[in-house]
Amino acid sequence: MTSAMVLCRFLHFTVVLMLFGTWVFRPLLLGRETALDQPLARIGHWLAAVALASGIGWLLLVTASMAGSWDAAFEPSTLRLVLSRTFFGQVWSWHLLFNALLLVLLLTSLRANVPRLLLSSLLLATLAPIGHGAMLDGIEGQLLILNQLIHLACVGAWLGGLMLLVMILRRPAGHSIKALLRRFSGVGYVLVAGLLISGLINIRVLTGALWPTPLLSGFALILLIKVSLVVAMLGLALFNRLRINRCEQRLTTLRNSVLLEWLLGLGAMAAVSLLGTLPPTISN
Repeated sequence: MTSAMVLCRFLHFTVVLMLFGTWVFRPLLLGRETALDQPLARIGHWLAAVALASGIGWLLLVTASMAGSWDAAFEPSTLRLVLSRTFFGQVWSWHLLFNALLLVLLLTSLRANVPRLLLSSLLLATLAPIGHGAMLDGIEGQLLILNQLIHLACVGAWLGGLMLLVMILRRPAGHSIKALLRRFSGVGYVLVAGLLISGLINIRVLTGALWPTPLLSGFALILLIKVSLVVAMLGLALFNRLRINRCEQRLTTLRNSVLLEWLLGLGAMAAVSLLGTLPPTISN
């Protein structure tokens, strides 16, 4: 069941964060350009559908875990009990509703970015209280959830923006790549700062230390892998930023570099999905 939960969390977190990031960066990178609207809509349909399917799967897995039986996950009375009487279920009811509304919206002919961004933001916001974000009560718990929301928003914007940038680099005609990279990197500085600060706060609150120990076991090891992948992403981003003046002459290298950065981000998401199933190492 643990393996299924890790896979389900990975799929769900990844597609929800990319949906959010795509609609955040859509006006910034494309402006009034419409050539990519159809491919983006098609990708959005699939991402929202995978998000809904994995979200339902997550609910079933949590229900089976709480009841101690796979059969209980498919009993309507047990599902109603989880959805109405548990904190996870109450949050998840809204989460699945926002997911369904977003999928319906993406299946219509409406192309306005604001409704998509609003629903994807609500979808992302209802991920923040799940998992380690619900460990604390009172004002401390609310601040931890807020910090987790900031962390997720920064990660989602980065991943979704990278995916959109890869799509543009595959069809660069009519775009000023240098201007696109400058706009992307300008926002990227803010995202990286938010990501690092909120991540350090999460570690400090959850473990009671700046870094959990022992370093090479359990929670601390997976966290180290995640941080290493993020550092590699930052290295690629810095490499591309330093060579921005020659970007028009090295589009293939640039595209491959951005694609690798995106794939590293997916690897970091896999580590996050595993972290969410592990108890944090509390330092004395």
